[in-house]
Amino acid sequence: MVRAIVGTLVEVGRGAEPESWAGEVLAACNRSAAGPTAPPQGLFLVWVDYS
Repeated sequence: MVRAIVGTLVEVGRGAEPESWAGEVLAACNRSAAGPTAPPQGLFLVWVDYS
């Protein structure tokens, strides 16, 4: 999930898609509507809060 969101935000940041597209992708609840999946290198869990 995180990799799909990152890939989508990269597309917005590059200017390939408008900012509103990220909200549309999340509302679609369909991973195929998202941007390309980001590579796993460099992504890691830093902290979990169960409060």
